[in-house]
Amino acid sequence: MKSVNQEAIEHDPQQLHEDLHTIWGNPTGLRSLTIVNHTTLGLRFMVTGMVFFLIGGILAMLVRTQLATPDQNFMSPDIYNQVTTMHGTVMMFLFAIPMLEGLAIYLIPKMIGARDLVCPRLTSLGYFCYLFGGIILTSSLIIEMAPSSGWFMYTPLSSKEFAPDLGSDFWLLGITFVEISAVSAGVELVVSILRTRTQGMALHKMPLFAWYILAMALMIVVGFPPLILGSVLLELERAVGMPFFQIAGGGDPLLWQHLFWLFGHPEVYIIFLPAAGIVSTLIPVFAGRPIIGYGWVVAAIAIMGFISFGLWVHHMFTVGIPQLAQAFFSAASMLVAVPTAIQVFVWLATLWLGKPKMKLPMLWVMGFLIIFVCGGLTGVMLALVPFNWQVHDTHFVVAHMHYVLVGGMFFPLIAGLYYWLPLFSGRMPSENLGRWGFWLTFLGFNGTFLIMHWTGLLGMPRRVYTYEAGSGWEIYNLLSSVSSFVLSAGIAMVLLDIALHFRFGKPAKLNPWNADTLEWANTMPPSAYNFVSLPSLETRHPLWDDPNLPHTMAKGMHGLAVASHGRREMWGTDPITGKVREIIHLPGNSWWPLFAAAALAVVCISLLTRVYALAGIFVVIAGVFLLRWSWENGAHPNAAPDAGVKPGDPPLHSRTMDGPGLWAMAVFLIANGSFFLSYLFGWFYLWTVSPEWQMPDTPPLSLLIMGMAGGAVIAGCVVVEKLVRGLRQQRDAGLRASLYLAAALGALQVGLAGLALWRADLSPTQTTHDAVMLVGLVYALFHGGLAVILTVLQGMRVGYGYVGAHAPFEPAVVALLWRYNVVTFWLLVGALAILPRVIGG
Repeated sequence: MKSVNQEAIEHDPQQLHEDLHTIWGNPTGLRSLTIVNHTTLGLRFMVTGMVFFLIGGILAMLVRTQLATPDQNFMSPDIYNQVTTMHGTVMMFLFAIPMLEGLAIYLIPKMIGARDLVCPRLTSLGYFCYLFGGIILTSSLIIEMAPSSGWFMYTPLSSKEFAPDLGSDFWLLGITFVEISAVSAGVELVVSILRTRTQGMALHKMPLFAWYILAMALMIVVGFPPLILGSVLLELERAVGMPFFQIAGGGDPLLWQHLFWLFGHPEVYIIFLPAAGIVSTLIPVFAGRPIIGYGWVVAAIAIMGFISFGLWVHHMFTVGIPQLAQAFFSAASMLVAVPTAIQVFVWLATLWLGKPKMKLPMLWVMGFLIIFVCGGLTGVMLALVPFNWQVHDTHFVVAHMHYVLVGGMFFPLIAGLYYWLPLFSGRMPSENLGRWGFWLTFLGFNGTFLIMHWTGLLGMPRRVYTYEAGSGWEIYNLLSSVSSFVLSAGIAMVLLDIALHFRFGKPAKLNPWNADTLEWANTMPPSAYNFVSLPSLETRHPLWDDPNLPHTMAKGMHGLAVASHGRREMWGTDPITGKVREIIHLPGNSWWPLFAAAALAVVCISLLTRVYALAGIFVVIAGVFLLRWSWENGAHPNAAPDAGVKPGDPPLHSRTMDGPGLWAMAVFLIANGSFFLSYLFGWFYLWTVSPEWQMPDTPPLSLLIMGMAGGAVIAGCVVVEKLVRGLRQQRDAGLRASLYLAAALGALQVGLAGLALWRADLSPTQTTHDAVMLVGLVYALFHGGLAVILTVLQGMRVGYGYVGAHAPFEPAVVALLWRYNVVTFWLLVGALAILPRVIGG
């Protein structure tokens, strides 16, 4: 029997479109800053990334102009160092990762049959953090105070002694700010892919692009925190003199390299994986057949992501590590070629067995295959320790890096942009202008960087601002510089083509490439809500198996074709099978992400200018904004006061115990755990390796007080777990009192840990031991205080009627933080208070 709503839809689907637009539509004018829709924010990420790409490209042209001829004085040595540092920084941190994340933010909900990402305000916060962080970092160029120690900021070159100006501080604070954005997007994408796929889209039916993005996002969540920790430690050293990387105080400059490359080498694959996902998406479409070896590709993605975290010492073969370690990391560096080769052979087999159409996107894919394979071959060469010793810090390494990163990321990115342009604009790209752009880019790129392999083999060091005549490098550098301007002309042609196509491009028909994935079931350009109704899928190629699917979805003939309640809704599905579990209701447009990001930007600027009191004030303000943001959630009147659903539909996620917020907290805690484990790595590394490490004769931390604090946090966690179990059984008697009791126990833990810190009488500016111990204790105090605040807020929400047996979800989220605090606090007690007593210095 049909409901009244279904009958109304079948008679007037246009009314449903209008109702959905009223709920999901984007505001204009100043209120456009409140938009949280993934389509708009994905485009903002990509447009902003292209602006930073142009800045990085101009810096690259300045470098090649300086090196075109010997004894050049186009730039001074200091300006040259600033330009080269900012070129690498902008391209790696402000273009590559945000651009690919922006593409994923735009496409993933459309590909998996969702209406938005699962935490849309988090996406908005991530964008503004990226924008403000990028502006702060690039502004250093304008005032000629840009960082000049290399984009990897090796200590001691980036330390106060050799970089006394604010350049390093701009880098450390700006990059940390930007990485908040990256980790936010990583959490968002992981949870969205796992929990919001449309009905029936089991993991083995998921588009390969979604697999690649899932791996990328998980790698960001695990891989970025080590660099965040390193940046925090180095900024503390520069600002207040804590000697984390100074040998005299017990530190070690190689700790920075370890922390940086724990991030840096996985980042290469973080950049490559989405680009490979584009290739795996395009090749089946233009070959006219499903990809060969879907399961092999998924396995290769997982293996590559796992192995990439074991390769960081690949960049440190010349620092004096033991030969056994060199052998291990050399073998691991060559082993990662296996999953890469699997993907390349799958792509070639698909092309071989299909009927390829050499349209413009495929031209860029073919360019990628040629360049990336060449870069992979030189990567295997660099994995051989003796060869690595010979070419380390030469132009050979620079050339290899550009072949892998530009060939492995930029060429697929342009292929993807041309492929999805009709979806963005409703118009087709120009084949003629596009082909001119490709050939100029392809020839210019190879002319620039193939020659740099030769200059490297001839001994030209990287990061030198000039060279003498008669060195034998002159003609090669001139040819490389001329080719770089050809490359620039090709990129300019591509950007001109993309810009002109929005005005003059030929209108595109629905699904113009005859693609198989669900994003082409959208209107072009897509609506703010993506799909009028959400389909149930039984196949990996929905548009090939049911070409009429876009029309039936637009007519509201599938799931969630209702808008009378005024909520932004989509399916919440099982992470493995894709079966529907609940209806996820999303928050609407909000000022809070902008306000929070702006407050954090003021914190960043205050730290740069050493106005620490102002920084502290705005940390509190940012916290207030974030907590106020969290208040409008669950059963709050602005979120979903009405829990009513259609007969036969599952409940709203806020009325269950397994909503997306629980998953988001879990993934965030994985990132937090990566930060914490990096801290423990630093503690034990310095303890065992640093030649001047000073362990006090008497351990400064009181084991009794720390044990009591640990007992308090366990007791608080037990109380929270007990009340969560009661909520699972629909019991909420005494809920508010239990929450306040847990908060009191958490406050006791914070007070006792603070007492232990005060009694320790540490000298963090004198010894690395005390500095590292202080950081660990502050970490524990922060997380303990956060648990107390969130638990108190839950008690208040019980009083307002937002939490209880009718809406039991939120305490389960807070319980995850309590569990995390128990584990990390006791690990700290073991590392800082127990082990020093057991094994001594």
